[in-house]
Amino acid sequence: MEEIKRGDWEGREREIAYSRSVKAGKRIYYLDVKRSHNDDLYLSLTESKKKVSGDPENPDVSYEKHKIFLYKEDLSKFTEALIDVIKYMQDYDASDKTDDSDNDSLTDALNSAVTTDDSEPAIKLNLEDFE
Repeated sequence: MEEIKRGDWEGREREIAYSRSVKAGKRIYYLDVKRSHNDDLYLSLTESKKKVSGDPENPDVSYEKHKIFLYKEDLSKFTEALIDVIKYMQDYDASDKTDDSDNDSLTDALNSAVTTDDSEPAIKLNLEDFE
């Protein structure tokens, strides 16, 4: 029985083509590019949150996970919506501040994060386009 479980786990690991993780307090976000059975790539976003319960001297530790799957044909729409939401949040925060340099640095970070080796952005991100 253990071999079947182990074999399944190894199979799942083989389908991950690229992975990044972001640690944020008690949460970890995993961004995994996976390969489907027909060799298409898709994005799997996972939020994993550590839950501690029970006796403080002998606590029960578990992890609550939530997953979202994004397929290639939906990435540009999702990216556009994400940028729109980020812009809204920046504008909301900017109403309390007078310095917009943080907004510009986030825009630059998003743009540089999606560049290819040719120094040409794979997706051109310009937050003014979404206003």
